[in-house]
Amino acid sequence: MKNIRISAVSYTNTKPFLYGIQNTDIINQIDLSLDIPSDCAQKLIDNQVDIGLIPVAATLNMPYWEIVSDYCIGAVGAVNSVFIFSNCDIKEATAIQLDPESRSSNNLAKVLLKNYWKVAPRQIVNAADYAAGQDPNTAFVQIGDRTFGKKEKFNYVYDLAEEWQKFTGLPFVFAAWIANKPVAKEFIAEFNDALKFGLDHRAELIKTLPQRPDFDLEDYLMHKLDFSLTDDKRKALHLFLDYIKAL
Repeated sequence: MKNIRISAVSYTNTKPFLYGIQNTDIINQIDLSLDIPSDCAQKLIDNQVDIGLIPVAATLNMPYWEIVSDYCIGAVGAVNSVFIFSNCDIKEATAIQLDPESRSSNNLAKVLLKNYWKVAPRQIVNAADYAAGQDPNTAFVQIGDRTFGKKEKFNYVYDLAEEWQKFTGLPFVFAAWIANKPVAKEFIAEFNDALKFGLDHRAELIKTLPQRPDFDLEDYLMHKLDFSLTDDKRKALHLFLDYIKAL
């Protein structure tokens, strides 16, 4: 049988899933590529892969999609790796730089700016001075491992999963395992088991990761991230897509 082509995010938040995939038999049934979130999504949209751990906003660009796992990259409250960093209160920002590696988190920022904070700073895509500018009224969105240890460096820090929960009362789903075509139920069941294996062995995984003095990896992978795709997370996912459509 032809291997299933899978693209997964290359950030630390995906390592429990990768541990499960690489330490179970599912690895022999797939062709795995590791990518930044926006590339994961584009590969699935372009049919270069069959399944992707993709930012949920990307589903709006797909004619067909279905969720193929009980697990996701999500959070109930603060996630500690998806932020708006700013040297001024977000309501005083005149511009916001969007993250070149992101889709969902940029859209989450836009949704919160419009509907929660009710402000409209100028949005900058692919800023030449991204995350390094000195303008005190320019904020920026940043996600993933590049945010580790940065919270103490800015006067104003907005954890977007936490802000979403304040706004909606719901958890948030950053990325889900999405297929662009029907996938055999037998494979989905085995794939789910592999992901669960990785989540069940997070303690062993954490021991193998480089430790940082400025970031608590154990707290991040065991507590801040919430990997189960619950009914509330599914509700939040569809609500988020509705908000994006209304931007």
